[in-house]
Amino acid sequence: MGQKVNPTGFRLGYIKTWHSNWYVKNNYADIFQQDLAIRNYIDTELSQAAIAKTEITRTADQVKVTVYSAKPGVAIGKKGTGIEKIRNDLKKITNCPLFFNIAEVKRPDSEAKLIAENIAQQLEKRVAFRRAMKKVMTSAFRSGVKGIKIKCSGRLGGAEIARTEGYAEKKVPLHTLRADIDYNTAQAKTTFGIIGVKVWVYKGEIYK
Repeated sequence: MGQKVNPTGFRLGYIKTWHSNWYVKNNYADIFQQDLAIRNYIDTELSQAAIAKTEITRTADQVKVTVYSAKPGVAIGKKGTGIEKIRNDLKKITNCPLFFNIAEVKRPDSEAKLIAENIAQQLEKRVAFRRAMKKVMTSAFRSGVKGIKIKCSGRLGGAEIARTEGYAEKKVPLHTLRADIDYNTAQAKTTFGIIGVKVWVYKGEIYK
């Protein structure tokens, strides 16, 4: 116990790459804080658009932000008003030329972040945690994933003592570096307290 490694960090530079791509010699802390501000802004402003991930790429004089969304129509807004507002707000954060794109996620039921957020939303609506986990697992296998593992921790069902419950189906090879494991977490803010949700999705092996 306790010797757990984040599956994404474990595979960085091998089959996975960074979600922020840039290099600077000076002002590293300032640019890092800008990245955090961009991600926080997108997560709050586009909370209804089912954001799977946000990629930030920087060159010497410009910033490119790509948001992967399962509901791009919600993010863009009527006649593109939503996307223009986001562009202007992000320019204020970065103070430099900015390119903002929204890409569509083809299979949202196989994305770990969206699965975790889906479970968290169900728990907030007082759906039984076992039912919520089994429901998303069924949808994930329909989307073509090879294996899935889910864990919920906290005062499940309003119990006095917090505990961890989980389900795993098929295989999730955490020690195989070429295995494409999508991992993410979410929090369900219930009346009993916060319930944490962790999701591991195995999508097959990548041979480079």
